[in-house]
Amino acid sequence: MRAVTPSRELTWENVSPEAEPARGKWVSGIGLPINGWPRYLLSGALLVYSVYVAKAVYDYSSGAKAVAGYTVLGVFAVCYLITLPLIERADNVQFWALFGVLIGLFIAELPFAQAEAFELGVYITLIAVARFGARSWPIVVALTLGAIFLPAAYPPWHDSLATGFDNALAVGIPIIALTTFGIQRWHQGSRALVKARSELARLDERARIARDIHDLLGHSLTTITVKAQLAYRLGETDIARARQEMAEVEAIARSSLADVRAAVSNYNVTLAGELASGRELLRAAGINADLPGAVDVVDPANQELFGWVVREGLTNIVRHAHATSCAIRLSASSVEVVDDGVGSNGGALPGTAGNGLAGLRDRVAAAGGVVDAGPREPKGWRLRVSLASPAGA
Repeated sequence: MRAVTPSRELTWENVSPEAEPARGKWVSGIGLPINGWPRYLLSGALLVYSVYVAKAVYDYSSGAKAVAGYTVLGVFAVCYLITLPLIERADNVQFWALFGVLIGLFIAELPFAQAEAFELGVYITLIAVARFGARSWPIVVALTLGAIFLPAAYPPWHDSLATGFDNALAVGIPIIALTTFGIQRWHQGSRALVKARSELARLDERARIARDIHDLLGHSLTTITVKAQLAYRLGETDIARARQEMAEVEAIARSSLADVRAAVSNYNVTLAGELASGRELLRAAGINADLPGAVDVVDPANQELFGWVVREGLTNIVRHAHATSCAIRLSASSVEVVDDGVGSNGGALPGTAGNGLAGLRDRVAAAGGVVDAGPREPKGWRLRVSLASPAGA
């Protein structure tokens, strides 16, 4: 039997959509993975122990008195089933009304079932702890003390002491309360874990989008800047070529907008595409390019990652390196980008990393690889990414 307190801070309503399918698997008031009409069958099965109360009515009452005792017991069972779905709802008025009726029916059953009527206190304990958690202790203590002292203090009930139900319930009620409270805390912890995982996934997705947009726009805006500068220089000597460059600037700007939109839906780059666009970028920047003409040597599972490496490496070369030449080397599990520039990363001190390289390190680490970036001798910069082995090997 599950016990859950109605939490304003932690409910299924504020758990993420990813966790929503799990919502219907849990039944209000009972922590078993069923839903719909089977939960009422389970709730009915939990009432099997009320047979002891019915037997007590049979033993200690007769005639109209017995009929009244059975009627009270039946109404109690119905109210118990109706109350279960209300345990986690915010409707305090309806819950309190039914909870008060249950307590009243329990008290009304005492003359008919005598000490065994405290069996009904078990159901009241379950509902109280499930609804109020630790705040239900006064109810639990009252029911426990009642089971201990009331039968012994009332002489007409002394015969019922022989059955031992009162002593068993004196222990059983607090045990049921502690068990229900433990399950309640466990279930609250499970819900908190679902929420925490959902929040972590949301933060990871935000980080991915931020990283992708940085990489996408950094490359595209660098290309646009270089081409715009080239078009400006050509404006006085080669109008047709300048117009061509500006047309390409417009095309890149439109492509960048599409890339940003795609980043939100998990944009993927391709190694071949990055090499093609990188060759054009280096040409526009006046940098001699020694780039592979094919990517077949690279394991297909690594090509997207290597595409990001090429994008980041070439973007930084054009932005910061003041290089005259650039070369890219590929293997099945590694990619290397080198230049003959000033030998610093993003204008910072050698060996330090800007946002782009930091984001690249995250990508590579997630793939189980390492990034080696640093100055070359006698000048230049090298960016090398290596994976332990071809993916899937």
